[in-house]
Amino acid sequence: MATKTAKKTAAKKSAWDCVKLARDAKRPHVMDFIAALCDDFEELHGDRLVNDDPAMVAGFATLDSFKVLVLGHRKGATVEENVAANFGMVNPDGYRKAMRLAKLAERFGNPIVTFVDTPGAYPGKEAEERGQAEAIAKSLEFFAGLRTPIVVVVTGEGGSGGALAIAVGDRVLMMENAVYSVISPEGCAGILWRDGKEAPAAAEALKITAGDLLKLGAVDEVVKEPAGGAQKNPKSACAAVKKSVVAALKELAKLSPEELVEKRYAKLRAYGNFF
Repeated sequence: MATKTAKKTAAKKSAWDCVKLARDAKRPHVMDFIAALCDDFEELHGDRLVNDDPAMVAGFATLDSFKVLVLGHRKGATVEENVAANFGMVNPDGYRKAMRLAKLAERFGNPIVTFVDTPGAYPGKEAEERGQAEAIAKSLEFFAGLRTPIVVVVTGEGGSGGALAIAVGDRVLMMENAVYSVISPEGCAGILWRDGKEAPAAAEALKITAGDLLKLGAVDEVVKEPAGGAQKNPKSACAAVKKSVVAALKELAKLSPEELVEKRYAKLRAYGNFF
């Protein structure tokens, strides 16, 4: 009876409900996932060109039996942390830091696990002056050809190019109440209806939920969350993510670097092909 009730509740959940859950401040963030999934995490810093972007977390750790590079958007859990990490909106320096360390992971044959949770890349003047668009485009090209396994987990908001820059992977996992879209519902509503109040309708039209994206083939697996969302039981949510990530890493470990790149390229080329 409890299972049937849970299924009915999940079925009634709208895309806008998922948006609100994905943005919940109490939802597990990248550092929570790292602490729950990994041992001996060592964060590394700097792009060796301009700066160290606190909005992009990067470092090596042990995950189950794998030595991995962990990348992720850092939003922060408090207002002070939000401001310090720019609310998870990454500057070009952050994407270049990610690429620098991903190249190191490839060199030593370490898989890469990325945690995606950002409203989008930082759109400020300084970011544009330092080549924001170029950094995102370069990152897409770079990760597409990387000769090591890549597992992506969309944990909260997957916002536009800011998310895509570290979301090119061999397996793309998405938490049940996460969202993933080319634009925010508010931004879409502002463009189509000139009214941000239409955001709930835009969320439905955009097909941004995990269920919709699984049907469209944009993600490979939906990771179930505790009733009420991951923030209700972070420990259980993190355990579910770890199980799926480890399973994906074990599967990908069987493939050669050549097979990884070939299959990843085919996967990317298939996006948008609905027939």
